[in-house]
Amino acid sequence: MAGAALLAPAAHLFPEFPPESNSLPRPDYRIEIAPIDWEIAPKKKIRTTAYNGQIPGPLLRLTEGSPVTIEIVNRADHAEIVHWHGQWIPVDADGSMEEGSPMIPPGASTRITFTPRPSGLHWYHTHAMGSRGFNHGLYTGQFGMLLVDPAANPGHYDREQFLALHDWEPYNFPSDDGSLMVQYASSSINGRQLGHDAPIQVSEGQQVLFHILNASATEPHWLTLPGHHFQVLALDGRPVATQAKVETLRLVPAERVTALVAMNTPGIWILGEARAAFRNAGMGTVIEYAGRTGKPQPSSQTRLEWDYRAFADPVPAIHQPDLTIPLVFTSRFKGHGAPDQWMINGKSYPEADPIVLKQGLRHRLIFDNRSTDDHPVHLHRHSFELVSIRGAQLSGVHKDVVVVEANSTVEADLLATNPGNTLFHCHQQDHMDAGFMALFHYA
Repeated sequence: MAGAALLAPAAHLFPEFPPESNSLPRPDYRIEIAPIDWEIAPKKKIRTTAYNGQIPGPLLRLTEGSPVTIEIVNRADHAEIVHWHGQWIPVDADGSMEEGSPMIPPGASTRITFTPRPSGLHWYHTHAMGSRGFNHGLYTGQFGMLLVDPAANPGHYDREQFLALHDWEPYNFPSDDGSLMVQYASSSINGRQLGHDAPIQVSEGQQVLFHILNASATEPHWLTLPGHHFQVLALDGRPVATQAKVETLRLVPAERVTALVAMNTPGIWILGEARAAFRNAGMGTVIEYAGRTGKPQPSSQTRLEWDYRAFADPVPAIHQPDLTIPLVFTSRFKGHGAPDQWMINGKSYPEADPIVLKQGLRHRLIFDNRSTDDHPVHLHRHSFELVSIRGAQLSGVHKDVVVVEANSTVEADLLATNPGNTLFHCHQQDHMDAGFMALFHYA
């Protein structure tokens, strides 16, 4: 398959539908939200909510510029909503109640139509709030991968592999200051714990394209594959300026990485978390070379190093913004045994003031994190270009999620070209639930 088109055309998940009784477009895909008992390992089942009875949900493979209609059916006992993360689409299709998209009541269904853009690796997931009981939001299995094929893009690889990372069995854990944090008892890749899924079988000399998503509600993850390097082609679905090779990938919640790996170290290896605690909890999968036998080998001790600047232009392109928007992240201690309250510019959502954008202008967003937590911040319906990290300039890295590390500043340029209400928030479920959101509004 080397030299074939990068991505194959989409295939219908449910090709047969009953006759239409109204004028709505005929759906191309159907997503059904329903409770499920999911077996992440033999005799280890998780009671959760998922899409189409599987975790992750079905891979949706669309073509950039070709309109698609999706029917969403809610079989859960509570209202739900599906967000199309990374897509530059209208507000009514985006799937955010804060922007104005309606929730889907229990037993009801809806249809949305949008034109996929941009191309690349994206995902779809619930945008419902979580709960102290961890029964809703991204603590559940409501996520799936969305790959938007470019209209024409030849590629040079032999096969592709999709990996969705997730953490399970969350529980509250007291931090040093007495507030609550979230930790997990188990982890998975593609819904299975390490050792309980079929190995990924490869042959020496193959080029394998990995599409990787961190669908965890709150946890960053570091991935390694002993004896191999990841050549990073895209971050959050957007091609990078420099396709650097790295030994370790870091993905914070909601980030995606597309990376090419040359299979040139025969053996049986664990592609998984660099940190033993998460790997032992199940965060890994086996890479098995043809003709090799033996016990899968994990990585030895690996330095956890990651820098977005490795993928930037060698010489940064400097642009002057039309407007500058400071966004200061702080928290308020709510008492022992309670989660912190999170604020942007001194206010929590929904009390936070709307942030005004002007169509067609370049806005410099200054993410000023004055807290002791890292924050993976996400902007709906747009992407932004990183222009400064801790004062160091860069260009050529376009994302829709960026981690702003504790007590640091990241600057990003946003071209306001997709009018409508636009949600900005931390993609940690517990932070978002505790007020870390603001609404961008076009003037």
